[in-house]
Amino acid sequence: MDKPRFETPDLIRRNIDKLAGLFPGCVTDVTDGNTARRAVNFGLLKQMLSDTELEGEEVYEFTWVGKRASVVDAYKPIRKTLRPCPEESRDWDHTQNLYLEGDNLDVLKLMLNSYLHAVKLIYIDPPYNTGGDLLYQDDYTMSAEEYAGEIGERDEDGSRLFRNTDANGRFHSDWCSMIYPRLLLARELLHPDGVILISIDDNEQASLRKICDEVFGGYNFIAQIVWEKVHTRKNSAINFSSSHEYILCYAKTRRNNINDREGFLRNLLPREQTDAYHNPDNDPNGPWKTDPITAHNYYSADYTITKPDGTVIKRPQDRFWAYSEATIQKLIANNAIVWGEGDSMPLAKRYLKDVQDGLVPTTLFTRKFAGDTSLAKRNLDELFPECKGIFDYSKPVKLLRRLIQIGAGKDDIILDFFSGSSTTAQAVMELNAEDGGQRKFIMVQLAEPCGEESEAFKAGYRSICEIGKERIRRAGDQIRKAAQDGIHPDTGFRVFRLDDSNMADVYYSAGEYDQAMLESYVCNIKPDRTDLDLLFGCMLEWGLPLSLSCQTERLEGCSVHTCGGGDLVACFDANIPECVVRALAQRRPRRAVFRDAGFAGSPEKINVFEIFKLYAPDTRVKVI
Repeated sequence: MDKPRFETPDLIRRNIDKLAGLFPGCVTDVTDGNTARRAVNFGLLKQMLSDTELEGEEVYEFTWVGKRASVVDAYKPIRKTLRPCPEESRDWDHTQNLYLEGDNLDVLKLMLNSYLHAVKLIYIDPPYNTGGDLLYQDDYTMSAEEYAGEIGERDEDGSRLFRNTDANGRFHSDWCSMIYPRLLLARELLHPDGVILISIDDNEQASLRKICDEVFGGYNFIAQIVWEKVHTRKNSAINFSSSHEYILCYAKTRRNNINDREGFLRNLLPREQTDAYHNPDNDPNGPWKTDPITAHNYYSADYTITKPDGTVIKRPQDRFWAYSEATIQKLIANNAIVWGEGDSMPLAKRYLKDVQDGLVPTTLFTRKFAGDTSLAKRNLDELFPECKGIFDYSKPVKLLRRLIQIGAGKDDIILDFFSGSSTTAQAVMELNAEDGGQRKFIMVQLAEPCGEESEAFKAGYRSICEIGKERIRRAGDQIRKAAQDGIHPDTGFRVFRLDDSNMADVYYSAGEYDQAMLESYVCNIKPDRTDLDLLFGCMLEWGLPLSLSCQTERLEGCSVHTCGGGDLVACFDANIPECVVRALAQRRPRRAVFRDAGFAGSPEKINVFEIFKLYAPDTRVKVI
């Protein structure tokens, strides 16, 4: 009987399997008690990869206290799930957008099956480690009681948080240990042509750069963007008044040149100013502007130009011709020269049609180009006029629009796993409304509680997630109203909340069961779980996107769920009649799943598989 594990992928095992394919002699079997597993002979692997023994020698690396444990955190499987929350969603049946609530380390693990190599652009604005940020606690070695006694801070779901003050002896190490496993998982989600963009300030910029070099490879570094965040001088500053932040940009795979067919290639920015181009002489080539025909750079061409009125023009002593004589004669023949009066230097026409479709982005994002913190505040105040100052430290929508324009196409998935107030979601929706794109967003946010003295709390918002979801709703309303005729941007989103597995904890060896335990596990599904919980749990297990369309129908008194037009059919009812199984098999879905308790006994379950073998031999059938 094929049964799902409902466990995130074991990335360590997967990596070992890959190594075994390359270096089979370096992978061996070891025994832990009664359990055999594959392991790597690192001594032999080193020998096969290098003729120099690195151990005990000085090597270039970036490390910190807790680095090894953070790698374990990244690759450790978990038994959790994402439970659907239709009541908190918008346009559940049709939207392709997602809002995932929970610790992003666990959420990213759960996304691996469904979104492996699928995300084109990741943007994150993680905590800057200024000494007062609430960071994610990933130390699983403490009991809940021990940790709560030591720290005493938990989110509304009981997840542990800690405050990393600069008095902490592991101030930088803890921040590195927080960000490192999340970036390891983020890389797995990136499309081969994808890119990640990370906002940061001077506190951890140097550390983040080194970590990204390790995770993504220094050769995949694209740029370090400087963003002008403020325009006012802070006169209270002890040393310098800080007016900028950084955005680190790394590709999953970088293109070495423009002719490469694989890897990340930035988009050109739309050309927003074409006012300089005119057509006063009705030139058939269309609007034009003038360019000099001389340049400062040395060019060996040396000739004279005769104007239509007979005036002979030589190049200035301190400049050189920018074109060869043959090119100049061609421009003259095509009426592409503006002569001017008297002995003034002629100018060449540059036609708008010949200009590149867009602008190459620069590494300096000015306030005018990308907005600043003041604009970010106005963005939120316009959406929440009744609660000004609802969220601190958000980014302007204009900044996110620029990044998405540069890094993603019109149909791509954009992920933000430190989504905060959901600026990224608003930027995606605005761009789709503007150009008719079908970009999809995935927001991930821990339900960090709002401080009781905050404006958000006073307005009734109890967590950052509540603010983020409400922002998407309000921004979506405005965007739909302002959208051009014929453009219908997706302003909905499906909400999912991180929770423990849908399955009961039955992880015992056979000798550990007693009669009482067996009776308690007659049903292996937790009693508070609905059909919808089970359905999306199966979708995660099978690697289906959480945005997949789902329909429910009644068939011979049973509830039947169909996802993606046949990618998955499911029936979780008890005592499923054979006629229902036969009807589902005749539809030939790609996958089918039933509840273990849906059949009276083993003969009935075996019959299910036989029916599918008869009518749909290619269908993958599982029971939970």
